[in-house]
Amino acid sequence: MITLTVNGENKKIEAEADTPLLWTLRDHLHLTGTKFGCGIAMCGACTVHVDGKAVRSCTLPIASAVGKNITTIEGLAQDVGLNPVQRAWLEYDVAQCGYCQSGQIMAATALLAENSKPSDAEIDQAMGGLVCRCGTYQRIREAIHAAAASMAQETSS
Repeated sequence: MITLTVNGENKKIEAEADTPLLWTLRDHLHLTGTKFGCGIAMCGACTVHVDGKAVRSCTLPIASAVGKNITTIEGLAQDVGLNPVQRAWLEYDVAQCGYCQSGQIMAATALLAENSKPSDAEIDQAMGGLVCRCGTYQRIREAIHAAAASMAQETSS
């Protein structure tokens, strides 16, 4: 029995220690917002936060996540609704097929937690390696800038 802290709650899971976090989230906890893409940590569809950092969950054994705070796309929304990145994604109509979007949103949220006003180059660096087959990269960048501005406005209010 392994205990993980997911979206602020302790969850007991009966699984092998080397089970990838992705499959634990999806199959054991039924948190299906985190997607399987490539299985080799290349595409980013499986991105979650582990202690606030964007991590590819398809190759992370659950034993490595014990004692850490795991946040999935389901855990991003706040008491008052969607977080600024999620709102910007909707406002800028980022998603087309939507498959990669939970990973994109998780990576963008981690970026803005570290850098509240990233440049285009910093966004490209942080989001590099996350594959969007629909090619909405420009809208992703615009949404990140909008979310950063929204977060700055919320902080100054």
